[in-house]
Amino acid sequence: MAGRPHRKRHTVVKPMTILSSPLPASGSPMLGDISTSGPAFPSDAVHQRVLDAAIELLTQGENLLLTLNSESYAGRVPVVFNASIGGHYRHCLDHFFCLLNESTVRLIDYDDRERDHRLEQDPRHALEATRRLLADLQAMEPAQLDQSVHVRCEVSYGPGESPVTVSSRGRELVYAIAHGIHHYAMISVIARLQKIGLPDNFGLAPSTVSHLKAHAHA
Repeated sequence: MAGRPHRKRHTVVKPMTILSSPLPASGSPMLGDISTSGPAFPSDAVHQRVLDAAIELLTQGENLLLTLNSESYAGRVPVVFNASIGGHYRHCLDHFFCLLNESTVRLIDYDDRERDHRLEQDPRHALEATRRLLADLQAMEPAQLDQSVHVRCEVSYGPGESPVTVSSRGRELVYAIAHGIHHYAMISVIARLQKIGLPDNFGLAPSTVSHLKAHAHA
C-alpha cells in the first residue's frame, strides 16, 4: 500500500513438537485429544477460559480508565524511567489489536503495531479502543482460537530478518494476556506513586493470586 515501507523477506521457522511431562490424563476437561505422538489439542473449555481471561484483563483496564484524568494518565514519572500509565497501556492494546485485527489474514505482525499516540495521551480515546476490543473478544467463538497463524516478531538486537514462526490464535491470545499483566504491574507502580487507586488484583498474575489465597491462612 502507498506510504508503507518495503518489507524485507522473512524466514518461516517451523515449530517443534514438545511434550511437557507430566501431562494431565487424556480426557481431562482442560485437554482435548492427546497421544504420545503429538501435542494436545485444547478443548472448547480451554479456549473459553482464555477468552474469559482476556475479557477480564481488558475490563480491568476499562475500570482503571474510568478513574483517570488526562494528567494522571499521560503524566510521566521520572523515577520509573520517565514512563506513563498511558504509554504502558497503549503498548498492551497494540498487541491485542495486532491479534484481533488480523482475524481474516493468517499473519499476526507484532513489528507492525499502530503505536497510536492518542492512546497514550487521552484516556477517553483509550477507553473507546478498549471497548472495541472487548466487543471483538465477546463475539469470538472458542473454536476460532484453534486457527493456525504465522507470527512475525523481531526478537534480536543484531542485524538480520524478523523471524516468522508458526502458532495458533489461541496461543497468541495467551501471550497477549501474559504480556498485558506484566505491563499492568508497571502501571500499578506508576499509579501508586501518584496515589491512584487500582481495581482489585490489578497487575497480579492469576497464579500469584491463587498462591496468595492458598497461603492466606497458613
